[in-house]
Formats: sequence, structure tokens, C-alpha cells
Amino acid sequence: MPDPITEQNRRSWNAVVPAHTSHRADEAAFLRHGGSTLFPEEMALLGEIRGCRLLHLLCNTGADSLSLAAQGAIVTGVDLSDAAIAYARELSAASGIPATFVQADVYEYLATAVADGLRFDRIYAGYGVICWLRDLNSFAAGIARVLAPGGRFALMEFHPASNMFSADWRLAYNYPQGGEQLTLPGVGDYVGTAEGGLSPSGFLPGVRDFANPEPCILYRWGIGEVVTALAQAGLRLCELHEYTYTNGERPFERMVQGEGRRWHAPPDVPAIPLMYGLAVEKDRDNE
Repeated sequence: MPDPITEQNRRSWNAVVPAHTSHRADEAAFLRHGGSTLFPEEMALLGEIRGCRLLHLLCNTGADSLSLAAQGAIVTGVDLSDAAIAYARELSAASGIPATFVQADVYEYLATAVADGLRFDRIYAGYGVICWLRDLNSFAAGIARVLAPGGRFALMEFHPASNMFSADWRLAYNYPQGGEQLTLPGVGDYVGTAEGGLSPSGFLPGVRDFANPEPCILYRWGIGEVVTALAQAGLRLCELHEYTYTNGERPFERMVQGEGRRWHAPPDVPAIPLMYGLAVEKDRDNE
């Protein structure tokens, strides 16, 4: 029987996908002509991907997956939302960039991949992933099992310390830990709020004043818990970086846009970590 929280989150994502995609001008043409939705940080963490079997977990509507495929990776994208996967498949066909897209709960996908003996040279997840995971240890163990020996998992994520602040930069919440559940009115239209930060193909006004009719439930985890789960799964930490800006998304008021679709804190706010990135590897003799 499907997990009821996962099913509710699926409905919330399905509801917001049309709003998100309404703000992006002709993504297919953008990708077809060599455009990319990726940022330098995740590419540095992933390393060389040409010819690699690459699994993109929680891939959303697929533009990042196709940007990875355009660089020579053999990509499989997985997402809970059937609306997101339907869009990703259409985007793949329209752009002419091949990739495989699978609609599935991430835990079910990893369990099936393990049973089927699938192996990937690279696994990537990025930007708003950890908060949807109900079980960090199971997630990390699944990644370890489907990584090929010598393979690498890269994660780009919003920093949990930033989740302690309200939208107007007031210290307002406890540090995330323990997978504490947080119920929200629903996945919001953060693509519209970013005003082009998440629309490199061109920003369109699209849907205005979106209100998601489906609430969602998040899980609050700290960085130490993420790193520990991966380490206990037998993966070796290679890199861990913290960044005082966000890529694309604008989660706070009065943020200042910098180069490369980055957003920084306003001058009167001390720099705090807003993102982190890590890379772990599976030893070549570990199978």
C-alpha cells in the first residue's frame, strides 16, 4: 500500500507543475540549441560524465536531466510526480535529447533497481531533495547499492541553517534535525518567484498568484545526518562545500541577483550558508 504522505506529496507536485512550466519560454528549443539549466557547482561535484550511466533522482520536469544527457551521459531521471515525468518525456522528444524518465517513489525505484542489478557510474540529486526523504538511511543504502564500484553520488542542496530564518531574514525556527515533519499549504510557485532565476530559456509571467490546493509534508534533516547516513552506507566523503548564495531560487525577501542566476543576501544581512554541496564515492573494491 502506498505511503499516504508520499501520495499526498505526489498530488501537491502534480498541482504545481503547470504553474512552474508556465514561466519557462520554449525549453525544448533552448536545450536543442545547446542551452543548459545546470550550474557550475553540481558539474564540479559530478566530475566527468561523458559516457557515464547517470541516475538523476527527484528529477522534476527533466530539464536538468536533459542538460546532463546533452553532455554525453546516459541518463535515467526518476520523480514521484506523474505530471513532472509526462512533461520531461515531452521535453525529451521535443528537444531531441534522449533520456529515460521513470515515475516512481524514490525508495521503490532504488529497491527495484537493486533487485534488477542496475548499476550507475554517477548519481545526482539537487535543490530541494533532502526535505522529501522520510528515511535517510534507506535512501543512502539504496544509493550505495546501485552505484558502480568507483561511482560517485553528488548532492546540491539548500543549507538547513537557512531554514532557521523566516522570509524576512528573522531567526525564527529550530535547526532541522531528526526528520521532523513539517506540513505546508502546498508546493509553491518558486519558479515564478525566482523571476528568471529558474528560467534560463526565458521568463514568462505565466500563472499568477498560484495557490496549491494540495498540502505537502516535508522532513527536516541536518547536514550531519545526511553525511552520516551516506558514510554508514559505506560511501567515502570526497567533498563538502557551503555557499553563501542560492542558485536560481530566491527563498528570501530583498535578495540581490548576481551573475549566473545566483541570489545573494541583501547588504544589511550577514552572509550565512544558503546552500551546500557534497560528493561521495563507492570504493572500487566495494561491491
